[in-house]
Amino acid sequence: MATYKPQTDHEKRKQISIRGIAPVENVVEFKKAFNRHLHYTIVKDRNVATPRDYYLSLAHTVRDYLVGRWIRTQQHYYEKDPKRVYYLSLEFYMGRTLSNTMVNLGIQSACDEALYQIGLDIEELEEIEEDAGLGNGGLGRLAACFLDSMATLGLAAYGYGIRYDYGIFAQKIEDGWQVEEPDEWLRYGNPWEKSRPEYVLPVNFYGRTEDTGSGVKWVDTQVVFAMPFDSPIPGYGNNTVNTMRLWSAKAPNSFNLHFFNNGEYINAVCDRNQAENISRVLYPNDNFFSGKELRLKQEYFLVAATLQDILRRFKSSKFGSRDPVRRSFESFPDKVAIQLNDTHPSMAIPELLRIFVDVEGLPWDKAWGITVKTFAYTNHTVLPEALERWPVSMLEKILPRHLQIIYLINHNFLQEVAKKYPGDAGRMRRMSIVEEDGEKRINMAYLSIVGSHAVNGVAALHSEIIKSETFREFYEMYPERFQNKTNGITPRRWLLLCNPGLSDIIAEKIGEEWVTDLYQLQNLKKFADDENFLRNIIKVKQENKMKLAEYIQENYNIKVNTSSIFDIHVKRIHEYKRQLLNCFHIITLYNRLKRDPNQAFVPRTIMVGGKAAPGYHMAKLIIKLINSVAKVINNDPIIGDRLKVVYLENYRVSLAEKIIPAADLSEQISTAGTEASGTGNMKFMLNGALTIGTLDGANVEMREEMGDENIFIFGMKVNEVEELKRSGYNPRHYYETNPDLRLVLDQLYTGFFSPDKPGLFRDLYNSVMGPDRFCLLKDYEDYIKCQDSVSEVFKDPLQWAKMCVLNIASSGKFSSDRTISEYARDIWGVEPNDIKLPPPHEGLDSMDSKPPQKK
Repeated sequence: MATYKPQTDHEKRKQISIRGIAPVENVVEFKKAFNRHLHYTIVKDRNVATPRDYYLSLAHTVRDYLVGRWIRTQQHYYEKDPKRVYYLSLEFYMGRTLSNTMVNLGIQSACDEALYQIGLDIEELEEIEEDAGLGNGGLGRLAACFLDSMATLGLAAYGYGIRYDYGIFAQKIEDGWQVEEPDEWLRYGNPWEKSRPEYVLPVNFYGRTEDTGSGVKWVDTQVVFAMPFDSPIPGYGNNTVNTMRLWSAKAPNSFNLHFFNNGEYINAVCDRNQAENISRVLYPNDNFFSGKELRLKQEYFLVAATLQDILRRFKSSKFGSRDPVRRSFESFPDKVAIQLNDTHPSMAIPELLRIFVDVEGLPWDKAWGITVKTFAYTNHTVLPEALERWPVSMLEKILPRHLQIIYLINHNFLQEVAKKYPGDAGRMRRMSIVEEDGEKRINMAYLSIVGSHAVNGVAALHSEIIKSETFREFYEMYPERFQNKTNGITPRRWLLLCNPGLSDIIAEKIGEEWVTDLYQLQNLKKFADDENFLRNIIKVKQENKMKLAEYIQENYNIKVNTSSIFDIHVKRIHEYKRQLLNCFHIITLYNRLKRDPNQAFVPRTIMVGGKAAPGYHMAKLIIKLINSVAKVINNDPIIGDRLKVVYLENYRVSLAEKIIPAADLSEQISTAGTEASGTGNMKFMLNGALTIGTLDGANVEMREEMGDENIFIFGMKVNEVEELKRSGYNPRHYYETNPDLRLVLDQLYTGFFSPDKPGLFRDLYNSVMGPDRFCLLKDYEDYIKCQDSVSEVFKDPLQWAKMCVLNIASSGKFSSDRTISEYARDIWGVEPNDIKLPPPHEGLDSMDSKPPQKK
């Protein structure tokens, strides 16, 4: 009698049609290349390969497939000389590279089969790779998705950032508290980058300005060198490989010989370290601007090196010749588009003016016209405390010439304001780039708006808020500059790569075009009542939940019920994101079960993850509270497996790729009007999780796409928040009128979850009972009712699965391909294309091209 034998992971992957069948010759060729690299990777005196040796051999073999295409792409750009797009960002949250590269090159099946024949498991090797965590969260991950889309759409685009020695800190949870450890992502090297010492560039700081006969000069500066490291960014299936160039700070001399010769060895080393500290560590983001000198140096270091590089490329002729051929800058805006990802790179505006005026000798008016046509600015926050405002005293010391240029920009701008609004001194004071109240500061958002030809928000609601509130007077001044570009995510990483089971059943129904045209997913709507398809959706979700449950058991020693609602809230920990509201719901569920253990209860596994900025007391206290609540609930025998709480330690891209496919419910519960867009919401939606959320950020557009009946919306709208604050928000009213809420807050105040330190969570109590601008108690009752609706719907698996299908089918708008196409056409003045470059062994003449259909 035949017995059931479960399929191996390899056998399952072979069945996934969208990854294709590996041709035998590719497998043989890959095995040869892998073994060759392995031979050179193993340390000679060791003779035995370690798992990391196998990973590095695999990475180098895959990189071999990239390099020819990378060179071919750059040759193509030099020959065609298209307009180039430069995306400047202080953060690129790339995650892991290996899997994404194999998917985009179409060699995943060959790699998998070859390693299987050798006796290796590709998934085990993929787990060895460190995340490149050069970002804090959404802003950096958005930049990474945009690079993927720019390459897939065939745009001649470059990402420019900083190669931090230490990325976002590694988070450990010890006794419920967050503990930060350094993220040593470069400990074993990075097989995906190539250092380019031939393009090292000087960056100047400090010094003074001097009026000469030929204009103002910046002299007596201190020099730091910027060393570029290039990483390939492959497009999907088009043989295009773009470049992300990250700068690393290097001291100009190995040692200060004066110190060294006098025997002051330590001073000599410290002198060098001070220069190289610029690229040492990524600043953690707490959405609160603090004017740190090192941060300003990082921002200027990025833009100074990048603009020199851009100008070199602009001046150079075809095929990379370094002989300058362009003497005039008239065509600069026709060949160069620079996108500022938030205000962090906005010092690029005065820096480009400095180069044009002081170095290249252009008259001011001409230089200013070219500069404005070149730059565009994306705003990512409406929280006033997060907007960058640099002290004039700091700029005067570190960048004296740039401060002069900013003063001149402001002078000319205020003359323009006075001309349009004569006699309105109040408006001039409010719109001045130089803020005079208290310590004089430079408002970098204002500088970015004045110095750019386009300004965009990142969701329709956010763009309306910046026009009507945050930058209202600038919108009145320059209405033509303001646009909306709703964020998006790359479907390659966030569906095809991280959820192959779901990708396969989608491909079986509608084909594979959705990978590069996510609007094709709308064809799934006709299967929303197909019971067989719905059961396949349920099956894939259950398999993903079982994988995540196994991970949780291994890493946290918590056994979770895979039949429960996997209720997931993962993002940076911040008061406006309201993880505390989620925690209040957890406590409410616990109190209900304790009050009546025999009640009918839909089981839940609630997972929260995210990092708090090291100096953000309230955010770290929220983490402690969640872990304290989890400790009580998870060890209560009356509760059992009906309610479990898991804090997901060290949330990062590679962990998100495990969590998101397994989610049933996605928490997007920020106070309306505080979240610019969000992209986690889109990732969950694309993977068939339902959303509980407020009408904030991109949730508004998600609801428009999928319909009210397929999303759980609660809480105040933006106008209701504003009205409540105007009329006077009284949190004690909600405390006194809602018994469940009162019990939760009393437990917080009396130390129910911290019996050893009863006053531990008083700060959290005081924050919501005082003048809480995030109005948590006002939304509590509606949130609890909405969560009860979630539990009710979950009881009907087919109805839930139908809603999941309609969520997936409505995700087309939220592809970063759509977002980048809009940036390209509306802001950068370039047209996406579907050119497929020939592989390296074919000639360039074999190319054909046609512009893609506009969506």
